[in-house]
Amino acid sequence: MGLSEKTREEARQIMARYPKKRSALLPMLHLVQSEEGYVTPEGIALCAEELDLTKAEVGAVATFYTMYRRKPAGTYHVGVCTNTLCAVLGGDAILDSLKEHLGVGHNETTEDGTVSLEHIECNAACDFAPVVMVNWEFYDNQTPATARELVDGCRSGNPPAPTRGASSLCTFKEMSRVLAGFPDGRAGEGVQAGPPTLVGLQLAQQRGDNAPAYPDGTVPGAVVDKSGGEQ
Repeated sequence: MGLSEKTREEARQIMARYPKKRSALLPMLHLVQSEEGYVTPEGIALCAEELDLTKAEVGAVATFYTMYRRKPAGTYHVGVCTNTLCAVLGGDAILDSLKEHLGVGHNETTEDGTVSLEHIECNAACDFAPVVMVNWEFYDNQTPATARELVDGCRSGNPPAPTRGASSLCTFKEMSRVLAGFPDGRAGEGVQAGPPTLVGLQLAQQRGDNAPAYPDGTVPGAVVDKSGGEQ
């Protein structure tokens, strides 16, 4: 299909956000990925031309970060975490179940192009383990059965809403565009820390515990006014 002139124009918009234009490389890679579903050689060339970098320099970045795909991702890119807590709670079983159910392995895409599967690292959502992500949206507390239902919904074009965050699931290309810094109005941070993380804080509050003061006498977490006094 090739990259459009609009993509080049938007790449320059991204570059204008930064005092040094080469700092725009990461969002620009998301931008070119949003057009064809992966970082193509043409996308690497565009970034290199606009940023005065070599193709090798751009390619090194594109291959270092796993969120950049080097072959077409599915319309819905499914990532299963199998780091320690997710694995203990069933992440490995979920990944194995999806491999069998979809007939694909790690970094592979179904023949119809709707779903790609990836074994991913920690999503920093251990309170909600085991976690599956689709186009970087959270699906918490999954089981092999619910994960199969999730990918079936994606393949039918009727994916369920994420557990938290956005109210609906967009496509991989659409999410890549959001990550490039072009909001689509769907953003919603949702719940971050879950009950397991908050237990310690709640106990400290119930007991009236306070963190010890810093050497200069200030208290951690205290609000400091402009005159330097604590509130």
